[in-house]
Amino acid sequence: MLASLALVVGLVAACTSGSTGATGTSGVPAGSGASVAVAPTVGSRAPGLALVDLDGKPVNLGDYAGKPVVLNYWASWCGPCRDEFPQLKAAEAAHAAEGLVILGVLFKDDTAPAKDFMATQGATWTSLADPDGTGAAAYRVIAPPTTFFIGRDGIVRDLQVGGMTADQLARHLGTILQ
Repeated sequence: MLASLALVVGLVAACTSGSTGATGTSGVPAGSGASVAVAPTVGSRAPGLALVDLDGKPVNLGDYAGKPVVLNYWASWCGPCRDEFPQLKAAEAAHAAEGLVILGVLFKDDTAPAKDFMATQGATWTSLADPDGTGAAAYRVIAPPTTFFIGRDGIVRDLQVGGMTADQLARHLGTILQ
């Protein structure tokens, strides 16, 4: 129990401080509910995800089967998330020919400020609204940014909790662009 509590405290500290985070994290308790669930781990199948984009159009993670996916939980109010956007934009452009898909999922944020921020940044990838937190719960996300790197086979190949440097993003992308 103490080890689990220490892991959660460490993850919360990493996520809220804007640190570079950790790779391959598992065993994160879900929210404030009574049950404890395990986060998707590196090497496990990515949980299904069906939400709507910021314009209300349904989007299903399964629609991207066979493509490498960067699943980035973010918020317009999150400083490290804002810092990552130019890197994600550059990665999307650099790896378009390889079929790279970037999907954003809002974490405790409203669609209006998120749409404004994406427009200001020139971000063209799809971002999904998660007003009731079901997407965050499926991936056991406790704070943004949290990013999952999902291979063409639907397996989580890498994970970043907290903000990423350009070098970290390049390393993570190497795990899914094969």
